[in-house]
Amino acid sequence: MNDLEQVFRLKYGDDPLALDWGPRIRWRFGYFSPDEHYEAVVNRLVTPGCAWLDVGCGRNIFPSNRPLAKLLAQRCALLVGVDPDETINDNDLVHERVRQNIEDYHTSRTFDLVTLRMAAEHVADPGRMLTTLARLTRRGGKVVIYTVNRWSPVPILTWLVPFQLHHLPKRVLWRTDPRDTFPVAYRMNTRKTLRRLFEEHGFSESEFRYLDDCRTLMRFRATLILELSLWRCLRTFRLTYPENCLLGVYERAGS
Repeated sequence: MNDLEQVFRLKYGDDPLALDWGPRIRWRFGYFSPDEHYEAVVNRLVTPGCAWLDVGCGRNIFPSNRPLAKLLAQRCALLVGVDPDETINDNDLVHERVRQNIEDYHTSRTFDLVTLRMAAEHVADPGRMLTTLARLTRRGGKVVIYTVNRWSPVPILTWLVPFQLHHLPKRVLWRTDPRDTFPVAYRMNTRKTLRRLFEEHGFSESEFRYLDDCRTLMRFRATLILELSLWRCLRTFRLTYPENCLLGVYERAGS
């Protein structure tokens, strides 16, 4: 069983064919969501006894996979959550909560792993952010960035539409909470930009992948099947799905 299958089964159960229609359809198509790809990478990188810093964690480490979040919180020696939003007060899995911007977080510790799940798109000053990450990541440690691709259709639309109108379509399509909608900047949301920023601050790109995102219409059975059918067709011709996310792992130089 590969890492993605393990994450999927931990989230939904050992018998994928006995699940509700959404996960069951995705399993039959052989499709794993961007969240599941990210969770599999973090599952691999959170080693026993490590120090882990989760940036922009809000109320959840993995919003759609609490069993894995709980398992990893117990596996590591230290899990610090940093987020300026009050929703961090609802996060019961982090060992320490820090309610402030990551750029303002000062500690004598360094971390083996730093994760940013759907946080990079909100960063207004990437240079200052990377300076902070370099300060907080131990030599040989890794930073995982999971974020949207600036040039995918939904982020382009989000950039063009006023922020006040962002939540309505999110509520209709994904039933999100208004408290989880924040302004976007998209200043570090391409692979080229991420690699340049990290290299300028003493990191190297150790892993990178584009994650096909077939969740836009996943709320409805017919549209999910249609979206996954298009995804499978594009894969036949080795084409990337138009809507996709970025997942990069960056290692700080040294040992």
